[in-house]
This record gives sequence, C-alpha cells and structure tokens, in this order.
Amino acid sequence: MSAYDKLPKITEPELIAKEYSARESWRVFEIMSEFVDSTERLKDISPAVSIFGSARTKSDSPYYHLAEEIARALSDAGFSVITGGGPGIMEAGNKGAYYGKSPSIGLNIQLPHEQHTNPYQDISQTFHHFFARKVMFVKFASAYVVLPGGFGTMDELMEALTLVQTGKTRRIPIILVCEPFWRGMLDWFRAVMVAEKMIDPGDMNLIQVIDDPKDVVTAIFKHYEARGFEPSPTEREIQLNL
Repeated sequence: MSAYDKLPKITEPELIAKEYSARESWRVFEIMSEFVDSTERLKDISPAVSIFGSARTKSDSPYYHLAEEIARALSDAGFSVITGGGPGIMEAGNKGAYYGKSPSIGLNIQLPHEQHTNPYQDISQTFHHFFARKVMFVKFASAYVVLPGGFGTMDELMEALTLVQTGKTRRIPIILVCEPFWRGMLDWFRAVMVAEKMIDPGDMNLIQVIDDPKDVVTAIFKHYEARGFEPSPTEREIQLNL
C-alpha cells in the first residue's frame, strides 16, 4: 500500500462544505468593496434626502405624481435625492430630482424580479447585498420621506425608526406621505404598542405625517435651522458604527 493510499479520504459532502466555507470567507472582501466604492461615490452629495415607496406603483398613479413633485421640490431646494433606483415610486423620485437642480441618486439592488434600473439617475450605484445598501440610505440622508409601499418600504421605515430610537444614528426627520395609507398603522402603534409599553409615547414624535410637497421641504429645513445639515463630530462617530 502506498503512502497516498494511507491518507484519509475527503468525502464529497466534506469537499462541498470546504468549498462553501472558502467562498464565505472571500465574500467578506466583496462586501468591503461595496462599502468602500459606495462611500467614495456618495461622499459629496450632502445634504440628501432618501425617498422610499412601492416598486409596483404605475406612472399614472397619484402616488407616483406626488413622489415626483416632492422630489422636484427637494432637488430645487438644494437636496440630493436618493432612491432605490428601481421602478414605481423610486422612478418618480429620481425623475423629479433629475429635472431639478440637485443630483438624482439610485442605489440599485439585484433582485430576481421587480427591480430594474430607471433612467433618471445622475449617480447610479448597484449593490449585491441588501444590508450594505441600507447603510448607505441612512448614512447619507438628512431626512427620510416615505410614500405608500410594501414590505421593502416598511423595512426601510422600521430600520430608520429603530436606528434613531436607539441612538445608533442621528435624529433625522422621518416623514410619511399620504396620511390615509398610514392611518391604520399609526393608530395601531398608539393603541397597541404605546398602550402595552412596547414603545414610549414620545417615540411617536419620531414620525411626521405631511402630504404637501412644500410642507415636506419646510419641515426638513425647520429641523435643521438651529444646527445645520452636517453631522456633528459626535454624530459622525456614531455613524461610523452603523
């Protein structure tokens, strides 16, 4: 029997597991590259506002037209506008900003369905990882403007509320647009979460509900009138640990 024959044999499941482990390790570098690349590309867009809403909203929807109008008002007021870069409300947000005075930014994600890049982007950044993309939405936003949407929109909204509530990011305006759409959720927050002490009554003040585009812009400026848009040194340190 040769020395080779005496070596322990690696089974196919073990080989697959080793290959998967190696791929997982190298994936860390891919994630790092997404953070580095997107941070470099977006570092000069401040002040910026992130707009969220459904990818399924059609261009003839009142929600679409409202998102476009809000984005145009924000852009003309000097805010870069950040969206998820896809169709629906995202397209409306990019479109409004694209024809305004400030940059239109799309943070695109590769998905099996729904997502395709809309053409109204001055800066387009594509992500493979949802969590890296979500960090960029918060990291560069001076405010969140949230229109009607589905699970993805709710995910971004709850992420922002959680980060602000827990002090893991600075306090920013979180504005819900189209009050009838959000009414049931907000009533439930008060009637159940506040009543059962799952959140503090003051946590409801993290949310504003504003339907008029001009009032959206005014509310954001009001929030920053005493302090300016740039994060303080302490806030910058906090954001490094998002």
